Amino acid sequence: MSSYTIIVPDSSMLSRVCGTNDGNLRLMESFLGVPVFARGNELSIDSGDSSLEQKFRFAVDRILDEFSSGSGVVSDEEVVRSVINGGAECSLSIAIPGGTKKVFPRTRGQSVLLQKMRTSDIVFASGPAGSGKTFIAVAEALRLLLSHKVHSLVLSRPVVEAGESLGFLPGDLQDKINPYMRPLFDSVNAVLPPDTVKRLTESGIIEIAPLAYMRGRTLSSCAIILDEAQNTTVEQMKMFLTRMGENSKVFVTGDPSQVDLPRRTPSGFLHALNLLRDVDGISTAKLTSEDVVRNGLVKKIIQAYENEER
Repeated sequence: MSSYTIIVPDSSMLSRVCGTNDGNLRLMESFLGVPVFARGNELSIDSGDSSLEQKFRFAVDRILDEFSSGSGVVSDEEVVRSVINGGAECSLSIAIPGGTKKVFPRTRGQSVLLQKMRTSDIVFASGPAGSGKTFIAVAEALRLLLSHKVHSLVLSRPVVEAGESLGFLPGDLQDKINPYMRPLFDSVNAVLPPDTVKRLTESGIIEIAPLAYMRGRTLSSCAIILDEAQNTTVEQMKMFLTRMGENSKVFVTGDPSQVDLPRRTPSGFLHALNLLRDVDGISTAKLTSEDVVRNGLVKKIIQAYENEER
């Protein structure tokens, strides 16, 4: 029987993976069904089973990812238990060629969303702020782009003011639009090195396209993300969806609780969710406050507002 070893260069991270008195290792052993050994900066198992080795690798990678991105609200043991209890989710990840890290769905809802993105050409993702819908969409789109499954990535948002006026922002049109597109680029910058982001944007492979400027285009061999889609009108949503060309993927994300359209103007996002839910090739995923992965207080805030609305 051969030994399979994972090197953890950060000794503090390795200590956290092992846990107090190796308590976390015992949890991993119950999950894997084989002993886990810690020697120096290495974790290893005795196995000749490639599927078990992959399960071990995904579990350790995801635990390390959770430790790196966690807010400290939950204990290390709770993180390990959460990963282990996720079961099959441990084998689901987004590996972006040339990326700075592997991206894991961190909740059941995010895992379902990613699965639908892998199997459908158009996916509508509905959920509250902080539920990871935009981040998962951007990471999966970048995987498609840098794996050469598509040739370009288009990032789009409707330019709708949430109580502020676009006209009073300083600078030219591009300067005015940049604040609206910043959240999408924050997600891009979180998983790609700065020089790669610069190269892809300067060459036009990653393109910023405000929704108003997409009329008349056909986007082929392209990953297309429409963010903040709850602020589209019915006509805008129809226009956007019909831009889709051959060999393209479309991810539409929105938060129905944050519609900034003028009163009595129907949301194109909500209309499309209802109209297209039974169309073959189109999937919908609904994330909830349980999928919120920002600061723990964000989840509590969203739940408080939801309770008041009920």
